[in-house]
Amino acid sequence: MTRRLLASYLCLTALVLLCLEIPLGFRYAADERDRAADAARDEAESAAAYTALSLATGRAGLDLTERAVHCAERVGGKVVIVDGSGGVLAASHPVSRRAARALPARPGIAAALKGSAAMDVRTAVFGGAEHLSVTAPVVRGAEEARGAVWLIVPTQTARDRIGRAWLLLGAGGLGVLTAVSVIGLGLARWAGRPIRELERATHALADGDATAPVPVTKGPPEVRRLAAAFNRTAARLAHLLASQHAFAGEASHQLKTPLAALRLRLENLEPDVCGPGRGSLAAAVTETDRLARMVEGLLAMARLEEDAATPGPVDVGAVCVERHRTWLPLFEREGVALVLFAGSVGPVLAVPGAVEQILDNLLSNALRASPSGSTVTIELRLLVPAKRALRDARPCWVDLHVTDEGPGMTPEQRQRAFDRFWRAPGAPKGGTGLGLSLVQRLSVASGGAASLHAAATGGLDAVVRLPSAELPTGTNAIGRQGTRRREAPPLPA
Repeated sequence: MTRRLLASYLCLTALVLLCLEIPLGFRYAADERDRAADAARDEAESAAAYTALSLATGRAGLDLTERAVHCAERVGGKVVIVDGSGGVLAASHPVSRRAARALPARPGIAAALKGSAAMDVRTAVFGGAEHLSVTAPVVRGAEEARGAVWLIVPTQTARDRIGRAWLLLGAGGLGVLTAVSVIGLGLARWAGRPIRELERATHALADGDATAPVPVTKGPPEVRRLAAAFNRTAARLAHLLASQHAFAGEASHQLKTPLAALRLRLENLEPDVCGPGRGSLAAAVTETDRLARMVEGLLAMARLEEDAATPGPVDVGAVCVERHRTWLPLFEREGVALVLFAGSVGPVLAVPGAVEQILDNLLSNALRASPSGSTVTIELRLLVPAKRALRDARPCWVDLHVTDEGPGMTPEQRQRAFDRFWRAPGAPKGGTGLGLSLVQRLSVASGGAASLHAAATGGLDAVVRLPSAELPTGTNAIGRQGTRRREAPPLPA
């Protein structure tokens, strides 16, 4: 913002300077040329009047030569005075015979000798340089031409003065731009500092960090009002989030005790319930268990939102082996095979306990959806970016697949499967609708992503992509002790 404000100040100042200095420079150049021409005319006219007086009084000679030299010195040029026949009467400089014979043929002198009373002013080139040529007739009375005064002045002097004027204008413009740069930089920093503080506070708020109030005593009035509004918004948002977290956590904790007591009472009723009522009692116990799992899921999500733990290295292969050993008896009891394909993929980055919870929820869903005699597969796959495969064979991402052979889901159902409390129509009983939502939140908190895809066996392929803790050299991604989170690449369709 500071650079943009400073650039706008400089552009506006430069535009104003150009609009002022360019016309001023051209005006000065025109005036300077007019002054040089006027000075040459005045000198030529004065010399012509003096020559006419000298010829009338018979004092032509040395006086005319001195006059010519004096006029030439005042204008910085040369002066030649000729008589009525074109002969040289006086000159401010030596005139060769060849040049003297060519004088009557010059346009201005020829016109004056023929009786023209008008002064001839034009530019001509002498010796490769441009000069201002002025010819003034020397007349006797108002009818007879007695000679002419020819004055030439180099225009280089006027051009030098014009060039110096342009340099002064340019230097003045640069001085103004420098002053505007210094003043504008101070103003831009003054105006941009509270904006930068607001930006930092906004990013911190978006990342879930607690931020101190943004100062409201700096910057323009509009920025101070914006900072005050931001502080009120941040405080209200923090209060709402704290209330939401507190409610979720407290409600989950408070519900666990009465649910346990309710289940115990239902189990105690079993001996006193007759045969027709035992089915309803078993259904009540099942729903009580489902409600307890739902409370556990809400409590886990509340803890996840409150802790905001930093991802750390986790041996995903070892976790898969341990969870496979734990879940295998449950799968065997239901007649479902549980197969593990876990190669050497190295550690991944995940929040503490995330991989275990992700596997538990995915395996629980797969077990409920799998018919007897089917197979559920746990598989770890390496994802190596093609651009880095030749340079460094270490993986950047690890995909965790849990594939079942159940009924699967339609594309529309897979899009909604991560919504809280959503369950697919016809889904097996016992689910809470929170498992996949918790899987997605744990994956994102670990710097990865989760998605559902149709399996080749007709069931569902749940994919969780996690960042590898072993990074290719030369990357800017997060390392074992880093804090910069990498963006997960798109999951396979």
